[in-house]
Amino acid sequence: MREAYSGPVDSWPAVETTGDTPFQEMALLERPHPFADDPMEQLGEALFFDPILSASGQIACASCHHPDLAFTDGIRTSIGHDRQQGRRNAPTLLDKADQAIFMWDGAAISLEHQALMPISNPVEMAETQAALVETMNADPDYPSQFRAITGRDEIAMEDITAALAAYERTLTRRTKFDVFLAGERDHFTDQELFGLHLFRTKARCMTCHSGPRLTDDEFHNIGLTYYGRKYEDLGRYALTNTPENVGEFKTPSLRHVPRTGPYMHNGLFPSLRGIVNLYDAGGARPRPREGMEGDPLFPETSELLPKLNLTPAEKDALVAYLETL
Repeated sequence: MREAYSGPVDSWPAVETTGDTPFQEMALLERPHPFADDPMEQLGEALFFDPILSASGQIACASCHHPDLAFTDGIRTSIGHDRQQGRRNAPTLLDKADQAIFMWDGAAISLEHQALMPISNPVEMAETQAALVETMNADPDYPSQFRAITGRDEIAMEDITAALAAYERTLTRRTKFDVFLAGERDHFTDQELFGLHLFRTKARCMTCHSGPRLTDDEFHNIGLTYYGRKYEDLGRYALTNTPENVGEFKTPSLRHVPRTGPYMHNGLFPSLRGIVNLYDAGGARPRPREGMEGDPLFPETSELLPKLNLTPAEKDALVAYLETL
């Protein structure tokens, strides 16, 4: 197996996907330039750590996206304004420079749009755009800093989100898998290499997790809607109002996954082994309870999730590989 993975990626054993789903081959991530002397990026970094963006003056972007936690917060769902608990897990901000759509339900269409949403969310930072712009323009330092970049006397909301997005686009970290992909094939243990092989073949992970960022950027229902129960979240349906989207969530990138738990949109899975067990079982397959028969909104788990029948050793190898990402 080590010999089979010693050459370039296009010589590796063929990928297996469910239903011959199209995929992108694994590849090194084309990373943006590192954070340097760009004034907009520096201003964005200052804003990212400044609680001035919140109504309470106590919550910053870094409150839920901490650098020491791979730009997550390490808890099931984030705590926001007035100690309110949100219902979704905070994803990492690493390696998002070329991502096209954001949020678990795809509600944000750019990093700038994404930067705005937590600021105005009443459960998160709870600040209105008008109030924030007024506060920023009254600050003793920010107006002159923005003026030096934009040439305008007043700060606009678009300036704030542009600065935050500029900083976020610089966020990246090299991983053990990056080193392996770059050609140092002896950088993996035998177990990690076996896990990579399973990821590409028997486990069919590349049905949804492929390409440089290990995601198809699509929306799928893996059975975790909790329809009619505690933790209910209808996913993309809340945005589209289309019954077929009930329970669908965006496929997260697996980059940095060992450092970004707990997992899934609701943070209910504390370990990667639990995630592997879920997919080994073919995802969750909820059945309608009494009174739910015929409900047009009862979610259907994706057929892209067959039972895998992985052995304990294969599950261990998959986890070992995931821990390199």
